[in-house]
Amino acid sequence: MRERRENSKGVILRNRAPFDPAQPTAYIAAMGLRSILILPDQRLRLVSDPVQTLDAETKKLIDDMFETMYDAPGIGLAAIQVGVAKRIVTLDLAKKDEKPDPQVFINPELIWTSSEKAKYEEGCLSIPEYYEEVERPARVKVKYLDIDLKPREVEASGLLATCLQHEIDHTNGVLFIDHISKLKRDRVIKKFIKAAKQAGGAKPGHPHPAAKARSHVV
Repeated sequence: MRERRENSKGVILRNRAPFDPAQPTAYIAAMGLRSILILPDQRLRLVSDPVQTLDAETKKLIDDMFETMYDAPGIGLAAIQVGVAKRIVTLDLAKKDEKPDPQVFINPELIWTSSEKAKYEEGCLSIPEYYEEVERPARVKVKYLDIDLKPREVEASGLLATCLQHEIDHTNGVLFIDHISKLKRDRVIKKFIKAAKQAGGAKPGHPHPAAKARSHVV
């Protein structure tokens, strides 16, 4: 997920330190940026598989997801957005001047939502430069596994509730534009299909040319 923030100069970046900066340099060097899938890439519609074991490959994926999320920059990322159909979500909702607060949610699942609704202007790293107000439950309860695969639950409201719902949607092949009117959704999809055709199509494993606009937003 991407959050838009503005100051007197307009939209600004959210710069953060890399995930787990206290680790040795070799560890940081082993992390890497991954290409973010861009609409209309059909892989974004895949339903992700649950994580069964936390092997070296999955740990590397989580590290790379944080590195990619911070670089984008964004405040949330699902594994499928980097082409891996695993039910993993990374978040960091710390503000620009706050200490990074990386959070990992493995196999996250909504187990309760409030009847009360809230609206928030959402953006998505897989749909660059597009924002739309989305109405979702104001409060949610989510069960998940932590980085040690221990079961956890969290009750969330505000931005955290919105981000969790946005990213859990990704694990189920749902995009935030699925929550807006069909007319607006069709316009967005047509725009990105046209951009992909003009660019000759985005090759698997490579970012869509429209993703270059990421550096101007949060």
